Amino acid sequence: MSMRILVVEDEHKIARALAKALEQETYAVDVAYDGDEGYAMATTEPYDVAIIDRMLPGEYDGIAIVKAMRDEKIHTPVLFLSALDSINERTAGLDAGADDYLVKPFALEELLARVRALLRRPTEQQSDVLTAGDLTLDTVTYSVKRGGKDLQLTSKEFALLEYLLRNQGRPISKEVIISHVWDYDADILPNTVEVYVKYLRNKIDTPFDTPLIHTVRGFGYKLEA
Repeated sequence: MSMRILVVEDEHKIARALAKALEQETYAVDVAYDGDEGYAMATTEPYDVAIIDRMLPGEYDGIAIVKAMRDEKIHTPVLFLSALDSINERTAGLDAGADDYLVKPFALEELLARVRALLRRPTEQQSDVLTAGDLTLDTVTYSVKRGGKDLQLTSKEFALLEYLLRNQGRPISKEVIISHVWDYDADILPNTVEVYVKYLRNKIDTPFDTPLIHTVRGFGYKLEA
């Protein structure tokens, strides 16, 4: 599965050089040239790593983008780029939620090495047990309970529920669900996600008073207690 990387950099020459170098490493790359576009992409699209410049035009600078990501429980590893090399600047970036910090000017080889290191890290430092209201999912024992009642899910239903739980409160498109829950070589029909969401609802929603899986019309689904 190709890794997808977001580059948020207002200097077009640097942004193009980064995109070219990353694409040569077979990564899929999206580029944003200002803070507001970067914020929108970082908080709505799934990325494996985000490379974000510290100083950006727009309402959101680099620190604001990273803080917003972490506030919304988005665990994408972030590499900060900055021309500012003071201890205070590095500390501010890391305290905001960045995972690494690289000072300009830098060698592309070093940036690529740092990206590879970030990709080797677990993408989410979360508990083994995910919860939403009275629903719990244990990623170690593969058990699912709601209201204290054991629920029996197929492996694909479990994977779908886990992904929704890890992104709860966020609308997720059917295309994004497919890319994370099914393999690229799987034979996916247009209504496959709808079918599995229906299976899941029949088990975790229908027997209970409060539905957890909500349809976001024209877009996809979100899980919210």
